[in-house]
Amino acid sequence: MRKIVVLLICVFSGLFVVKAQYKPYKGTDTNPVLTIEGGKIIGVETCTPGVNVYRGIPYAAPPVGDLRWKEAQPVIPWVGIKCADEFGAAAMQVDRTPGEFYQIEFFPDGDPVRSEDCLYLNVWTSAAGKTDTKLPVAMWIHGGGMMQGFGHEMEFDGEALAKRGVILVTINYRLGLSGFFVHPLLTKESKNHSSGNYGILDQLAALKWINKNIRQFGGDPNNVMIFGQSGGGRSVQTLVASPLTKDLVHKAVIHSSLYSFPGVGSGTSGGNQQPLLADLEKLGKDVLDYGNIKTLEEMRAMSLDELQDLITRYSKEKNKSVSFIFNIDNYLTIGNFPDLAAAGKILNIPYMIGYCGDDIKIADGTGTMESTIKAFSLAIEQHGHQPAFCYLFDRKMPGDDAGAFHSSELWYVFGTLDRCWRPLTPADYLLSEKMMNYWTNFAKTGDPNGKGLSLWERCSKNNNYFHLFNIE
Repeated sequence: MRKIVVLLICVFSGLFVVKAQYKPYKGTDTNPVLTIEGGKIIGVETCTPGVNVYRGIPYAAPPVGDLRWKEAQPVIPWVGIKCADEFGAAAMQVDRTPGEFYQIEFFPDGDPVRSEDCLYLNVWTSAAGKTDTKLPVAMWIHGGGMMQGFGHEMEFDGEALAKRGVILVTINYRLGLSGFFVHPLLTKESKNHSSGNYGILDQLAALKWINKNIRQFGGDPNNVMIFGQSGGGRSVQTLVASPLTKDLVHKAVIHSSLYSFPGVGSGTSGGNQQPLLADLEKLGKDVLDYGNIKTLEEMRAMSLDELQDLITRYSKEKNKSVSFIFNIDNYLTIGNFPDLAAAGKILNIPYMIGYCGDDIKIADGTGTMESTIKAFSLAIEQHGHQPAFCYLFDRKMPGDDAGAFHSSELWYVFGTLDRCWRPLTPADYLLSEKMMNYWTNFAKTGDPNGKGLSLWERCSKNNNYFHLFNIE
């Protein structure tokens, strides 16, 4: 009977959060108590032998009340042993539309619990408590256009990667108005004279948490890869171009997201130019002046729904589009990513970058994802950096006519095909195995190549090479 219960938990763990009952919370050889920033913690043994998961670890103080629209602050300590058996709340975001494509694809169980108290991360490891193991670490930054998404979506799971000797960390970070609202009063109160980049600063705080704490999970703080898709890919670009990430990031993977380069065309992110802090300050002030909101206290007393309603009314009356995204503040961000990459002013680390065959098309039609990605690789090569490993994921997904759609590769990279509704074949599982091996090799060494894998060459001036991922 006990074996049947365990089997059922393993089968359904991909769909539900299973709360492990460890009472009292006493560590074992296979599930030790760890001491990290904030206090003591114990994880949950997964269905993969030797792999533990730690869900919902706070990596910063809750950004609520007076901490709303402030840079992430230190973790608040807790008493006793925290059982990390439940995922933390997702950032505030709107409901998904039932029946919409991505709702069906990735969110069939509905919307997650959401809260402004959202600065939590999750760790999958095969070396809990083994502080001298020095496993490579991969921090995943979810997509969703900086407006939606969370680190424990059903397609993200770390068991398969941890089994291959890589520690996976997934994070939640502030989105939308809580993550990117700008106002001159917020800039004035900031010791760094910045406002509006809170979501990216959250990601920076998670990197600092990894640097301080990952040894407890068997990880190497000097071997950290960041990777992200779509909006998460934009975040990766921002982080590798920031002066604040030196010594925190050692490898980077960009999925389906790249600014364009001069002469190539507008990328999926909507063009070259990142807004300046001063421009968004003016917009934020105009919006709140319209609502007769004059003080920081009044701003923080508003709910995000009230603020969004105010923006909607302002936009309609002024006939003016209003959106907030991370900006150039000369603190976290010092320029547009294409300009910095072209000038050799991004981190000199290994890069892997690619796209899906039926990805979001380039806005003005003057370029392609391939030409944009190649331009990036040639730009870093020009400055003496190693050119990037570039790829094309072109598996036309079965079940409908969506093709190799934006984000379809995620099932394969995380080894979560068994959670996908589509009629996948044994060839899909073989493709996923190959992709996971390439990705974990890159996390370990900065080179995706390894035993049993076909050679993946770099995309260089003399070799326009994109590694193709498709079923055979």
